Order: sequence, then C-alpha cells, then structure tokens
Amino acid sequence: MREFLDISGSLGLPEQASAHAGDIDYMMSLVHLLMLLLLVGWGVYFIYVLIRFRTKKNPVASYEGAVGKYSKVQETAVILAEAVLLVGFAFPIWGVLKNEFPSAEESFEVNVIAEQFAWNVHYPGADGTFGARDIHLIDVLSNPIGLDPDDPASADDVVTINELHLPINRPIVITLTSKDVIHSFGVPQLRIKQDVVPGIAIPIWFTAIKAGEYEIACAQLCGLSHYRMRGFVTVESPDELETWLQDMSELDF
Repeated sequence: MREFLDISGSLGLPEQASAHAGDIDYMMSLVHLLMLLLLVGWGVYFIYVLIRFRTKKNPVASYEGAVGKYSKVQETAVILAEAVLLVGFAFPIWGVLKNEFPSAEESFEVNVIAEQFAWNVHYPGADGTFGARDIHLIDVLSNPIGLDPDDPASADDVVTINELHLPINRPIVITLTSKDVIHSFGVPQLRIKQDVVPGIAIPIWFTAIKAGEYEIACAQLCGLSHYRMRGFVTVESPDELETWLQDMSELDF
C-alpha cells in the first residue's frame, strides 16, 4: 500500500541520500494526493455549479442561497485528512529529527558558521574537541570563525570554506550558527533545511546513506549576493574522510 501511494518518483524530487528521505517523500506524496483529490473534487463541483445555476435556468437572483450538508461533510473530511498527515506522519518525523539526537560517541560532529556570503566549516580534529571561538579574533582572511590559537584544543582543528565532508552510514550532527543575518542551510538530496539565526546555536542531525557530492544552498534571502552563497557536501567513506581531514590538518589556514 505504501509503495502504491508513494508517488515521489513522479514529483521530480532529488535523489534520496539520507536515511529519513524516504519518510519525508512518502509524506509529501500523501499531501500531493490529497491536493489532487481536492483539485478534481472542487473542479467537478465548479463545473456542476456553472451548469446547475446558469442564467437561463435561474433568471432571477436568489438571495437565500443553497442549503445542504454536503459542504460540511467535505470540510470535515479534509480536516480529518490533514490531521492524519500531521499527527500520523509529520509529528513523528519531526520528533525523531528534533528530539532523538544520537549520542556523541556514535555521531560525527561538525560546526557550520554562516556569513554573507559563505559557509564556514569547523571540524574538531583528531582529539575530537572543538577549539574555543572568540568573535573578537575574527579575521575575514586568516581566521573567519575567530578560532582561539591559545586554546590547546584548537591546534588540530580544521576550518574550510564552502567545503563540507561527511561520513556515509553514520549519524551526523551539525551545529549551525550565523555571524550576521538569518541564513538557511539547505541540501535537497539529504532532505535537510534549517534556518540559521544569529545568536542561536541550532543543531540538526541525519544519516547520509549515499556517497556523492551535493550542493549547499542558502534558502533564505540574506543580501545582495545571496545567489552565490553556495557550498558543497561530499559524502564519502570513513577512511576517505579521515585521510582528507589528516591532509587538511597539515595545512595552515
């Protein structure tokens, strides 16, 4: 039954590259099917009204209006269908993705700091501990996230711009922050989109299940150069990721 109702392949959606993408697409399929049903139903009713109340058959205006119970039944049915979509599908998915975060031991953690008009990515390095950041140390060219060089944990940290590397088949936790205005971190293939609000650290999590390179798009108008605020996500094997991090740690930012 689920396969029959899942029309996500006909909606032109991007490939499913995360574990929760199937549930998201299935819910979207149900929403589109409901909208199709409403479109056909109201279209048929509209044609019926045009014929039933045409001028030749009703030359004199009626100020009482039509009386019936069918409209209430239809409205109740739509409300019930929407309630099922929310309670049965949207709320459970939301609850898992927003409340049931994986443990620090099993997850891969990374910080993404948005700014006009780039995505700064902060990896904790081999020690697994993020170095301290101070806004007073921010330098656009040499230290875009304000990493504190006096903090021992910062020594092996890796910082990149518009380049996010993630492991496949492992829970990933990304903490989003902004240096200036509201941005929105969106990767359609991973079915993730989250507003990035200044002054708030917002964590999101997911599991990437398909290796490849995907584009990060800012889904919130953030200024004149909003159109070029794009980065890239590379999903790869743990060994490939470890090798890349090792190579990057040997470079001076």
